[in-house]
Amino acid sequence: MKCKRKEKSKMTKRSGREWLIYIRKRLRNDWQIYLLLLPAVVYLIMFHYMPIYGVQIAFKNFLPVKGIIGSEWVGLEHFRNFFKSFYWKRLFANTLLLNLFSLLFSFPLPIILALMMNQVTQKKFKGFLQTTLCAPNFISVVVLAGMLYLFLSPTNGMINKLIEFCGGKPVFFLNEARWFRPVYILSGIWQGAGWGAILYTAALSGIDPQLYEAATMDGANKWHKIWYIDIPGILPIIITMLIMNTGNLLTSEFQKTLLLQTPGNIAASDTIGVYVYTAGLEGAQFSYTTAIGLMLNVINFVILIIVNKVAKSIDQSQGIW
Repeated sequence: MKCKRKEKSKMTKRSGREWLIYIRKRLRNDWQIYLLLLPAVVYLIMFHYMPIYGVQIAFKNFLPVKGIIGSEWVGLEHFRNFFKSFYWKRLFANTLLLNLFSLLFSFPLPIILALMMNQVTQKKFKGFLQTTLCAPNFISVVVLAGMLYLFLSPTNGMINKLIEFCGGKPVFFLNEARWFRPVYILSGIWQGAGWGAILYTAALSGIDPQLYEAATMDGANKWHKIWYIDIPGILPIIITMLIMNTGNLLTSEFQKTLLLQTPGNIAASDTIGVYVYTAGLEGAQFSYTTAIGLMLNVINFVILIIVNKVAKSIDQSQGIW
């Protein structure tokens, strides 16, 4: 312990020149690793850190001709304009409800799928299941929206044909506001549940097999093993993913929402993401929409901190930091 403390004290007492020599030595010895890391670092700097400079246009009346520096400073005017608008409550409510219901119904499904697939012993059948369940994730949002329009068509859609066969009347699912959220959430579950289960399946594969052997010797059945071994084994990952997902409660997938939006369901599909897209790109209100986006990111960050603190208060070993 004393040797480690001495090394730490030496590291902190190094001068600037000694730090440069130390960095050069590390680069010379491990240059292959840093070369592999370089594309990821460049990507993060270019697309995640450099755009932060443009956030200041949320507090300016940005004009492309004048540029960011030359544009007039207006302070919190764009934020006030958004909250003065008559539609901000509907935008907030639609976005929050859509993400809350998606989290409520979509989050448990990958966990259940992973637990079920973990009970499959035949490798070929298990591989077939994983491939089948993960395949929808590689379908683009545009193709998925087209599939939904075809399957849910009131005239020749597969779902409405089944309803008619059972004696019911056709339903125009995508033209009624009350059906928008169920369609959005169920299609998201179908597309992403299998892919989301991969993380939990990998965590389950890391559980010590001796625990199952000991449980079998003690007379435990499959349900006991799932409850007392599998779920506690993946609980830290479940909590981490839950915390990270709650940090996106006001961030909706605007591409899918925009593609599924119709004049009939706009009361439920009019979310903040769609509004920012239409007002920012179609209406060229760059400063106004940047202010909305900045505000949403701040709110999401606050929610993330609160949920993380709640998790830490329940169990100190949980949380993402």
